[in-house]
Amino acid sequence: MASLDRVKVLVLGDSGVGKSSLVHLLCQNQVLGNPSWTVGCSVDVRVHDYKEGTPEEKTYYIELWDVGGSVGSASSVKSTRAVFYHSVNGIILVHDLTNKKSSQNLYRWTLEALNKDSSPTGVIVTNGDYDREQFAENPVPLLMIGTKFDQIPENKRNEVLTRTAFLSEDFNAEEINLDCTNPRYLAAGSSNAVKLSRFFDKVIEKRYFTKESNQITGFTDRKRFNFKSLHYD
Repeated sequence: MASLDRVKVLVLGDSGVGKSSLVHLLCQNQVLGNPSWTVGCSVDVRVHDYKEGTPEEKTYYIELWDVGGSVGSASSVKSTRAVFYHSVNGIILVHDLTNKKSSQNLYRWTLEALNKDSSPTGVIVTNGDYDREQFAENPVPLLMIGTKFDQIPENKRNEVLTRTAFLSEDFNAEEINLDCTNPRYLAAGSSNAVKLSRFFDKVIEKRYFTKESNQITGFTDRKRFNFKSLHYD
């Protein structure tokens, strides 16, 4: 491949939510025929035109790092996984729309990545209110993608989408819901495609066009979190 500037985007979420299928769809514009479990980390590359159609248009490589494992893994596994969290410019949070637990676990995935350089006491988990400002102050762009949209029962769809809309607000992130087995959800010109392009533009802009890089450094303040948010009780 030609030499182009690149950015690194983590793809985080529970095993089985469809991260590998999503990454394949984003990078190859094809459905992944035979998905398998990701061991460690798998990296694929997407070519993206920054500010497409404007005088500032420029082509970049987007490295998508699909991180495997479970958010409930032993500390030794999390410590090993932390090597993938260096020099990150953006994060895509992936959850299964038919599995509420996978949505709730996005808090833990995000904190694991964003606090990689912090001490174990850097975040206090309590049964009180969690501090949404921690995500609002986060300089690393986030995008939330819900998979298996086609499998939500019709009578549950409004409930599920309302719940995930609250979740995306917590992360201060835009939200895309799709079915990874149907490329039309990311068809050119669709609202999902526009959101995706806007996210990648933001990642590139913060990496190359701001004075301070947005790479993960870990939070400096102690924050209080409750992973049993009101939206999920």
